[in-house]
Amino acid sequence: MRHTRLLSLLGAGLLAACSQATPEQQIVNDAAEALGGADRILAVKTLVLEGEGRQYNLGQDVTPDAAGQTFTVTGYRRAVDVAGGRARTEMTRRPNFTYFQGPQAQRLVNGLDGSTAYNVAASGAVTRAPAAVATDRGAEFLRHPITAVRAALDPMAKVSNAHTMNNQSMVDVTTPGGVTFMLAIDPTTKLPTQVITRLDNTNLGDVAVSTSFADYQDVGGLQLPARLSTKVDDFTTEEIEVAKQMADADAGDLEAPAEAQKATPPSPPTVAVEQLAPGIWYLAGGSHHSVLVEFGDHMTLIEAPQNETRTLAVIARAREVNPKKPLTELVNSHHHFDHSGGIRAAIAEGLTVITHQGNVALFENMAKRPHTILPDALAKNPRPAMIKGIGEDTLVSDSTRTMQLLPYSGPHSETMLMAYFPRERLLVEADVYNPGGQVFMFAGHLLEELKRRNLRIDRMVPLHAKPAPYSQFMKEASMPVPTATN
Repeated sequence: MRHTRLLSLLGAGLLAACSQATPEQQIVNDAAEALGGADRILAVKTLVLEGEGRQYNLGQDVTPDAAGQTFTVTGYRRAVDVAGGRARTEMTRRPNFTYFQGPQAQRLVNGLDGSTAYNVAASGAVTRAPAAVATDRGAEFLRHPITAVRAALDPMAKVSNAHTMNNQSMVDVTTPGGVTFMLAIDPTTKLPTQVITRLDNTNLGDVAVSTSFADYQDVGGLQLPARLSTKVDDFTTEEIEVAKQMADADAGDLEAPAEAQKATPPSPPTVAVEQLAPGIWYLAGGSHHSVLVEFGDHMTLIEAPQNETRTLAVIARAREVNPKKPLTELVNSHHHFDHSGGIRAAIAEGLTVITHQGNVALFENMAKRPHTILPDALAKNPRPAMIKGIGEDTLVSDSTRTMQLLPYSGPHSETMLMAYFPRERLLVEADVYNPGGQVFMFAGHLLEELKRRNLRIDRMVPLHAKPAPYSQFMKEASMPVPTATN
């Protein structure tokens, strides 16, 4: 009898030991319980968040180190089909700084339907976003306490690496679909404090994108955060204050519009060549253009824009224009991410990068950053970065060509370079003047600068639009700029 009772106690102890949660599972279980219980979380069908806030201008401020430019966000609404993997975000944002389109508010709408990401223009036109955008939005889908913990509760999910960091309990979660994120919870309240995903950024490589949660409130038996703050590494990109949130409310139709559902393979970049003058060519295509300049024993490229794909296509076309002379240098107009997205590709191709001295530290850092999530050309073909900073007017000249590199500081960027060709009377610039537009926010400041320098110019060569006569520039630069209206 005593022997039988001993076996029973031993069996019960073994059963309890087998059913005891691992440290990783305990963190997930604690988070689920704090949010309202696992059953309640798994039963959630939709989430609707409404509020306001602000966004910050990552990679587009006046200097590489600046972080002061903000957009005021109003009319924010994010609707989420929790079980269906769909989401749609709508907002109106107004710039609090001198912006391309002026101070008027812009309406932004974007969505995610499984692996399909799409954008809706102000006109209502729908376009499918690239696969990389769908990846980013898929990660964003999980950066909310309900979707993150729900994913961690999936029996097929892998939870691992329980640890403590910054006084928070942390666990790594990999979904059945292969998406990995880190969940952090408060050790006292057990409420989620942060979800971190690792993503690829064209300019910065491997980055940690985190959304932090605060000011939890009860919503239909769930604890939901009223403050959400998102960062890319240490740079805050968005802060949303939720005024109203609902669970299991009507989220509307979140299915991707028919225009976005049809997948089309990305078209290879086109590079159209136009000769501006003997030995100077305009390499156009898409929204960002470049200029190729021939010297006696080498060629120089002005601008490696957007991303690796665009820049490598431009470099290949430049070498086709004159295969007898090596392409050795790249002149960068300014640090903004859409104009420096090809810097690493240019380094991988062996080009020396010439830029404003205020950008050197950023570009050196970009060249060193790891790109393991989505290896790029420089990650696959490492080379030392050769970066030269220009701090004053610099003459580049030989027997065939004279080019002046002119540092320029304006309301769009304080670390810019323009290229002036005195013999051909051409001025190459980016962003500060785009002929034929509706608004010319920066052109007036540029006009005053060019008058001060007393440059003789026949044509403006913008890197966002077609070349235009200087007379047109003078006329459009003199137009009044719009002011903010309510």
